[in-house]
Amino acid sequence: MKTSETEVLIVGAGPTGLVLALWLKRLGVDLRIIDKAPAPGETSRAIAVQARTLEFYRQLGIVDDALAAGIRVERLAVRTPSGIAATLKLGDFGTGLSRYAFAFALPQDIHERILIGHLEKAGVVVERRAELVGFDQNAAGVTATVMKDGIREVIRAAYLCGADGASSTVRHGLKLGFPGGTYEQFFYVADVEVENARSGLNVCFDTHGFAIVLPVRQSGSVRLIGIVPGSHAAEETIRFETIRAEVERITGVTVKAVNWFSTYRLHHRVAEHFRMDRVFIAGDAGHIHSPAGGQGMNTGIGDAVNLGWKLAAVLDGRADPRLLESYEPERIAFARRLIKTTDQVFRVMTSRSTLVGLWRRYLMPKMIALLVANRAGARLAFRTVSQIGIAYRESAISRGGAGRLRGGDRLPYVEGLADAGKGDNFAPLSSLDWQIHIYGAASPAFRAALAPTGIPVHAFPWTPAVGEAGLSRDAAYLVRPDGHVAVAVETQDPVTLLGYIAEFAISIGAATGEPR
Repeated sequence: MKTSETEVLIVGAGPTGLVLALWLKRLGVDLRIIDKAPAPGETSRAIAVQARTLEFYRQLGIVDDALAAGIRVERLAVRTPSGIAATLKLGDFGTGLSRYAFAFALPQDIHERILIGHLEKAGVVVERRAELVGFDQNAAGVTATVMKDGIREVIRAAYLCGADGASSTVRHGLKLGFPGGTYEQFFYVADVEVENARSGLNVCFDTHGFAIVLPVRQSGSVRLIGIVPGSHAAEETIRFETIRAEVERITGVTVKAVNWFSTYRLHHRVAEHFRMDRVFIAGDAGHIHSPAGGQGMNTGIGDAVNLGWKLAAVLDGRADPRLLESYEPERIAFARRLIKTTDQVFRVMTSRSTLVGLWRRYLMPKMIALLVANRAGARLAFRTVSQIGIAYRESAISRGGAGRLRGGDRLPYVEGLADAGKGDNFAPLSSLDWQIHIYGAASPAFRAALAPTGIPVHAFPWTPAVGEAGLSRDAAYLVRPDGHVAVAVETQDPVTLLGYIAEFAISIGAATGEPR
């Protein structure tokens, strides 16, 4: 029996596990990532990549590859069997809120190949056909047993991270409950080639159902998602041809070839905990959602980023281990809110009530059009869907406030700034480390007081856009490695920041990508 050691063992090589591995590797953590599947997935599955995820990818230096492989969704058409009821522009509906102010689609199989490619360039290969069969932990670390090609291996790690999906072996090993429910309807998903492909996202409503049509590849194929229609709604095993006529009627497309088709039930669940001592869960292992708003995969990636920088800092001795206590409260609170919200939306979208169906078909398109027809409505919709509105104000590691910002908020994105030749205030976040932002002038005394910490102070010029973003002139913002504000203070009195840095034993290090 083989025995080995590593700092972090990641179980599961979907987007959540891969992003966690990339973040840790960039920060020099020794890791292994295993997956029981013989190869990456070959179907589109999750396709929406939100602006917050693209911001994280910019920090990692991989966003250009993701953008080149996907499709910007310029418009959303709300359709009924009678025709187009409303058209909404999505190409720039988040202008001024993010560098990625558009809706974006990237099939999960292509998405995973991009992440795997960058991970391999960093020297980490996903270990395939490697299944976690058991683990135990103590104060010193985790001992995991893995079977690979019939060979048993014992891996000793400082931490174990389960990103192994809804049926998570890690979650089961922790004996964590997974409360929630299952939607009664059966759903279908298909990648198809059509004769009359339309650009953009098409949301199709009928009195007794709905469907989504979205281009997923630059070759012209589209993704169809919807409720299994009519008398087939209770059937677990059906073929596309059985429902073709009804699907084509609702969507208005003519299918000429089916590349992939599946039916399934949807669940909505959140695990009781996301952490037990040295073992963590993330992504679908901790929460599964309805597909409303394209939130599930992006939430898992957010888990990975939140956990990644904290693990790396603690492993490198650059933060007190108490920092890890903030992972579960921050991410489980958001997962629970998201489940509640998407569940409510999804039940309206899928209700078979005739009254709700009539409202959905005739009135809802007009209400959606009115909502996003003005700038305030469009910005609200973008903040909600893009995940840039996620905040951790109640977290134990969030402090203070300045302007409209509070500790825990995502740092607002501001363009047209100059700091060491950079054009926006997110450019310095590529360090994946702590930093201080001042919008206005940083006093020499403040810089001198913070200099011993080694944390860089970035002073950006004050512009009208800075004020519109909610930042306060000459205030000091201590920014976490994930781009959220940890501490905000109205004056450049260093006492609060120095006290926080000392409390959590924060120091900075270089993101080398090489194990220590």
